[in-house]
Amino acid sequence: MDGTAKILKYEFHNILRSKWMIGYAIFFLVITDGLFRFVGTDAKVILSLMNIILAVIPLASIIFGAMYVYHSREFIELLLSQPIGRKNIYWGIYCGLSLTLSAGFVAGTGLPFLLEGVIDAEYLSALMLLLTAGVLLTWIFTALAFWIAVRYEDKVKGIGAAMLIWMFFTVVYDGFILLVIYWFDDYPLEPAIIGMSLANPVDLARVMLLLKFNVSAMMGYTGAVFHQFFSASTGLGVSLSVLILWAVTPFLLGLRYFQKKDF
Repeated sequence: MDGTAKILKYEFHNILRSKWMIGYAIFFLVITDGLFRFVGTDAKVILSLMNIILAVIPLASIIFGAMYVYHSREFIELLLSQPIGRKNIYWGIYCGLSLTLSAGFVAGTGLPFLLEGVIDAEYLSALMLLLTAGVLLTWIFTALAFWIAVRYEDKVKGIGAAMLIWMFFTVVYDGFILLVIYWFDDYPLEPAIIGMSLANPVDLARVMLLLKFNVSAMMGYTGAVFHQFFSASTGLGVSLSVLILWAVTPFLLGLRYFQKKDF
């Protein structure tokens, strides 16, 4: 654990100083501040941020995560020559990158709310849930990025696979659900739709946030079915639990490949 902590600390400080990370935090800062200026209310700002976060965070996390692993190959090989376990190395690099990305997102998004000082107690929990969803998506797609980068030796194939995964979860998946609904509209699809919602972390995060606001008009078919089966509190608990599972599963798969990989 001492080796993991040292690697994590080094990675955190190293990435935190990069221009890319500073730009990432500034992006959320400018977007949130702009929404306050043009939209005005806490609820509308949070709902508008939701749509941006669900697209930007998965893309940034999976692309930057994969590129970071590919560019850090020599550093990883140097660490492997030291008396440090492979598990400790993987933990340290993954946590260092995920924590830095999460810090950039939370700082950039949360600072305008603090500066405006207009956040009502009613919407404070919604803001915390928004930040939690963004952090969980960061850890999920960073874990997917590490798994891809360890799995594919070729950088071009790895980046291509990362882009395909992002497009599948953010664009293609909803269309696939609509096709399933169209093909099997004569059958009771509600349990299957819930299962399909749980299989997409982006869709699950969206439904979780909309359940908090109880905005039925924005939930879509999957959100409406989810709301029908679960109460708001139960649905939030289920969503958070499955999102955590989504972060753990690709991390363990990547760790397994990393421990067996011949560098």
